[in-house]
Amino acid sequence: MRDFPWRTALTIALVFVGQAIVSRGLPKAASIERPTTPRELPRAGDEKRSPAPQSTSALLDAMGLEHFYGALARTAKGDGVTRIVHYGDSPTTADLITGDVRHLLQARFGDAGHGFILIDKPWAWYQHDMVKLSGSGWKASPASRFVAHDGFFGLGGVSFLGDAKAHTRIEFESGAYTKFELWFLCEPNGGTVAVTTDEVPVGTVDTSGPAGEPGFASFEAVAPASKLELRVTTGTVRAFGISATRPGAGIVYDTLGLNGASIGVMTRMFNLQHWTAELQHRNPDLVVINYGANEADFADYVNKQYESELRAAIKRVRGALPEASILVMSPMDRGHRVGHEIETMPTIPRIVEIQRRVARETGCGFFDTFSAMGGGGTMARWYTQSPRLVSADLIHPYPAGGKIIAEIFVKELLGARP
Repeated sequence: MRDFPWRTALTIALVFVGQAIVSRGLPKAASIERPTTPRELPRAGDEKRSPAPQSTSALLDAMGLEHFYGALARTAKGDGVTRIVHYGDSPTTADLITGDVRHLLQARFGDAGHGFILIDKPWAWYQHDMVKLSGSGWKASPASRFVAHDGFFGLGGVSFLGDAKAHTRIEFESGAYTKFELWFLCEPNGGTVAVTTDEVPVGTVDTSGPAGEPGFASFEAVAPASKLELRVTTGTVRAFGISATRPGAGIVYDTLGLNGASIGVMTRMFNLQHWTAELQHRNPDLVVINYGANEADFADYVNKQYESELRAAIKRVRGALPEASILVMSPMDRGHRVGHEIETMPTIPRIVEIQRRVARETGCGFFDTFSAMGGGGTMARWYTQSPRLVSADLIHPYPAGGKIIAEIFVKELLGARP
């Protein structure tokens, strides 16, 4: 069996796009923050250690989630925002499973914002639930293509280059937001970006600065806004995405999925210093590492290299965010055809076994998605039942299938709270 090819990519089923938004608002002028070096950010309440989670279940090992549960407890009391960053592969790209998780958690603890959104669609099926995104003139460079690059992919794993033709429009179906932030890369001859909300001009962002320095431009809204437009007006701009938040306590859930991604994105493609700065700026309470479906094609890689790659990824995240909780989330079942039958790929249980053990040995939480959806043979059952819960590629869930997994995940996650 050959080694894992770093150009692997997947096909994906058609996904659904959000509809138009209503409501208006006017942000104030932008303020730009440009950290010159990665830094550790303080967190309120860290001086008191959170109580340990309750005993683990068959599906969730809550080891190492104390910080996350402490933040969630404060949010439940109306004090602060709990931020979750979820890295994954193609189902996450379309916000399948994660979109439902976001909705369920925000319904319980409050909606503090939609989270991080790429500046444009690197793939036609890129989607965020309750968001309509359209763009033109941007050249996308995803980390999952595994091509030579400088490793500057921002928080979300995709770098976008745009000249004066580049334009982005984002509409929020889930309501209006009071704070927006543009994430970009500073360059000596960086161009400018004009920003409007609800079709009202609000300011311009100058992306010039020391080469390779992360840039963040914030816009505070006078009144909540549901539409955001960005247009490159001069020069060339290298941008990553935007985030949208609203005041008050609640959950912010960032969905950061890349088509064709594997754990190697974290260990081989992201420039460590740059990614550290991006993670520290976001300052999440929980980082979810959710890969494995693409690795399943390559048994030699799974048996010989996967474990060391997973350990290296966890080490990188912990080095950037020493106080944050980390949760390893296993892949779903993945089917393949053997004659006329659909069977579970034999590498999937092996990957789940490695993830469970490595998570425990490194002090991370672990969620067994594979077992949660039914274990071996689930893809065959989901594909042959009516209505189907999975697409014909036997990899990607339909929205109804994703919702089943999301509900189990949230139930287990909240059930382990101290």
